[in-house]
Amino acid sequence: MAASPQPNPEPPRQPTDDAEMRVCALLVERGRLKQEDLARAERLLTEAPETRLTALLGRLGLVSERDLAEAWSETLHVPLWSAKDAPDTAPETALSVRFMKQYHALPVGDAGPALLLAVADPGDAYIAHAVQLACGKPVMLRVALRSEIDDLIERWHGTGRSALGSIVEGLEGEGGAESGDDDIEHLRDLASEAPVIRLVNLLIQRAVEQRASDIHIEPFENRLKVRYRIDGVLHEVEAPPASSTAAVISRVKIMARMNIAERRLPQDGRIMLRVQGKELDLRVSCIPTSFGESVVMRILDRGNVVLDFDSLGFDEHTLPAFLHVLEQPHGILLVTGPTGSGKTTTLYTALSKINTPDRKIITVEDPVEYQLEGINQMQVKPQIGLDFAGALRSIVRQDPDVIMIGEMRDLETCKIAIQSALTGHLVLSTLHTNSAAGGLTRLLDMGVEDYLLASTVNAIMAQRLVRRLDPASAEAYEPLPELVAELGLDRLTARRPIRLYRPQPSAENPSGYHGRLAIIEQLTMTDALRRLLMQHADAADIERAARGAGMRTMYEDGLRKALAGLTTIEEVLRVTEEA
Repeated sequence: MAASPQPNPEPPRQPTDDAEMRVCALLVERGRLKQEDLARAERLLTEAPETRLTALLGRLGLVSERDLAEAWSETLHVPLWSAKDAPDTAPETALSVRFMKQYHALPVGDAGPALLLAVADPGDAYIAHAVQLACGKPVMLRVALRSEIDDLIERWHGTGRSALGSIVEGLEGEGGAESGDDDIEHLRDLASEAPVIRLVNLLIQRAVEQRASDIHIEPFENRLKVRYRIDGVLHEVEAPPASSTAAVISRVKIMARMNIAERRLPQDGRIMLRVQGKELDLRVSCIPTSFGESVVMRILDRGNVVLDFDSLGFDEHTLPAFLHVLEQPHGILLVTGPTGSGKTTTLYTALSKINTPDRKIITVEDPVEYQLEGINQMQVKPQIGLDFAGALRSIVRQDPDVIMIGEMRDLETCKIAIQSALTGHLVLSTLHTNSAAGGLTRLLDMGVEDYLLASTVNAIMAQRLVRRLDPASAEAYEPLPELVAELGLDRLTARRPIRLYRPQPSAENPSGYHGRLAIIEQLTMTDALRRLLMQHADAADIERAARGAGMRTMYEDGLRKALAGLTTIEEVLRVTEEA
């Protein structure tokens, strides 16, 4: 058997080569890498000439592993390889584990007389040359994600643990399992150790890779549970052992600038960091529970927010009516729904649509989720007495044309918003109700006078988020006649036979869904509805009249989107009252 090549036998390489520069140019062209980040990495490269530029970009988190792998594949015409294609057992190899770990290269099979070699950096000619000499056979390269290669090396040639398991072992070896939770200094030291830092970073990185919107870290009596909310549904994932609970939660609190000594009261914080080339803003909430502190991190990807009506779920029926309300010079537009139903994103999209140089737009939010260019955004701070009502009083003296209020929480806020609408401002806000008609009755119940609502509210829109089917794998089927009759699908489409769609899970997409879209109902105020409002009619009567005037309910909008193949019947029933 040929001897395995030893790490670092070659002289330092040049900082960059032509292939690397082409890869970087492709990443910049596609918006996956910022020009200033590339310049920063090139400056750092002068201090470490033996490091490859693309490896440095990945290590600094300036570009994601997948984007880098795809750019290498396209530039060098080397096929992409995924860990799901890996055999169950490791192919025999003459390479040392040390060499494979240092160069992130792993033999994954044979292709005739040649050896298939998965590499994270196919532009490094030394790797293929060294492996060919060591194994005595030609090498065919495949591009793979660095993390997938490292996991496979650990599984095949190490202890068989996952990356998280390896970090946990290091944590326990450095005293992570010791009891000393009451010693704040010990806890601070523990949370600052390298294994804990790597562990928390890995949890966040995996959440970003899986497109999670929230990370839940929940301590129980004998275990620590970690769950990711992906497309609105929680999924339990691999978690550290219960012995690391105090260290992990303390690390998150330190990152969010919370007081780690305070464990009796809820706390809120914020983490700004870059993961896989993405600028992330994590809103962190921590509350005391029976077995420790439960932490939830809401992931806001500033570079990935799409302020586009079509992608949100607006169609030719709902969009014209919504835009017509936005064009009104004054009045109130409300968006209703439970927490996490996309209300703020809808309002941000509306603001971006009407954000022109001749309009002054001011928002008051709790908190400011995304920064919008050209819009003045204010965050409320109740701890210093700056609440929604106080902020609104100041805002109206700023000569705005459009005001956006994060939420109508109390009667005082509602009255100032109505006064603003009466004095010529367009007011946008949200309300926590289950339907559009319920928004009117909710405001009446809060104590707002009926004649003020009738004269200021232009429209109320309710929405829910359903998971969007992955168009690459969705499967059409013909529903049973009983289901068609029960749901009334034959009245919604003239197409025969009627077809619905269901997800087809795959290794790349285990759920068969990708992303979410809104199902919408918009109640636009008419004279008939205003008369009902003045008579204090209940929500059912108002909804019945609105439907008679052409309003489509969320349930009906969802059924139409299910018939169009955008989502499934099960998703529509999951999020609507008709379930």
